[in-house]
Amino acid sequence: MDIAITPGEPAGIGPDLVLQLAQSEDCSQWVVIADPDLLRQRANTLRLPISLVDWQQPASQGQLRVLPISLSEPCRPGVLCPANARYVLKTLDTAIDGCLEQRFGAMVTCPVQKSVINEEGIAFSGHTEYLQQRCGVDKVVMMLATEGLRVTLATTHLPLREVPDAISEANLEQVLTITQHSLVHQFGIPEPRILVCGLNPHAGESGHLGKEELDIIIPLLDRLRKQGMDLVGPLPADTLFTPKYLQQADAVLAMYHDQGLPVLKHMGFGQAVNVTLGLPIIRTSVDHGTALDLAGTGDADTGSLLTAINTARAMMASRINSGAQQHGQG
Repeated sequence: MDIAITPGEPAGIGPDLVLQLAQSEDCSQWVVIADPDLLRQRANTLRLPISLVDWQQPASQGQLRVLPISLSEPCRPGVLCPANARYVLKTLDTAIDGCLEQRFGAMVTCPVQKSVINEEGIAFSGHTEYLQQRCGVDKVVMMLATEGLRVTLATTHLPLREVPDAISEANLEQVLTITQHSLVHQFGIPEPRILVCGLNPHAGESGHLGKEELDIIIPLLDRLRKQGMDLVGPLPADTLFTPKYLQQADAVLAMYHDQGLPVLKHMGFGQAVNVTLGLPIIRTSVDHGTALDLAGTGDADTGSLLTAINTARAMMASRINSGAQQHGQG
């Protein structure tokens, strides 16, 4: 099936990345949801040859299939325009609806500029939360992955002082259950092992540095192990991210955003992918921001977008295989 690609903030590097990557990759199964004039103008700025065709038509070498959505205002690289905030959301809505209606097998998103969407008077905290609302699910899980490491998050975009209050047995159980299910059915790992970080330094050091491990995390992990989940921890985060542990694991659950993601981005920035677990659709994304200063320069690195597209393809294949196995067992 086709993969829907949203270039994100039109003034950022998203359009550049799509156009640059199309020069070297087979894009016959891509459907780029964007303003065709934006793509033509950016291709001209970057001096890249590209031919745009309607998304319902087959594409040959050097052609890019586009589902057209019109900008509200003309766009210049690096110059934000709040009037285009609704255009950005419309591209996302079109991709989401297409996936829910199974016209697309997955969606891949380039970065958006949260601030400019909020400046237009639209409450928007990020792709993850927006997808959760639009798909009507109670809980989603943010995963970032690179070669040798997958990290999921118990909490996402919260101020640090609010994190302990968000660490509850109910929340952690949801996150671990969604992570386990996705590793099996979307990543093709039959019996995944998940390492779990402690919240506090030294994983609480037997309660001397915090009680969350004793009161919440350990009892939950013990209960889930009895249900058959392979969970290790809680482990101190300062030693968990070492080869001794990671070589034996399929994913790591970090308690908060900046506990797990700095390590992952150190390992694979530019070659990492953001995946939203728990949705009825497949969604992957780049691991970086809009990089307004690079827009239109030709210096943007396409590595993360390529990783996001390849990960979406692999997840589509795993989902098909998982469905076929379940059908066969039935």
